[in-house]
Amino acid sequence: MNELTEQELHNLAMNIVGKDLEKQGFEFMAVNSKLKKDPQFVCLKDKKLHFVVVKAISYPENPEEYDVIYMETMRAHAQKFKARTFYAGVGLANATDLEKPLIKNQDYIVNYNGIIEI
Repeated sequence: MNELTEQELHNLAMNIVGKDLEKQGFEFMAVNSKLKKDPQFVCLKDKKLHFVVVKAISYPENPEEYDVIYMETMRAHAQKFKARTFYAGVGLANATDLEKPLIKNQDYIVNYNGIIEI
């Protein structure tokens, strides 16, 4: 069985958030899929810059809880660019057994409720 690596989980979360941002009419200026390199998305919408930090969160952690101190640091950085800051936590779980890790080519459950402004 091939478990998804941390980078693969991160890429999966980025794909989910990217599709959501696209649907909402965001225009991508920069995309960074490297782990621990934030923000993942720098986008334009209504001529305003947006920084979006994406995190893949494994079950049973709550994908809507984030590191407040870290995100405030990111927000301070974004303000230098007159950008709005968002957090996108994507909860991921194995569809057959929530307690097991995600396996390549197997079904998974997504818990994603959209971006949260910081």
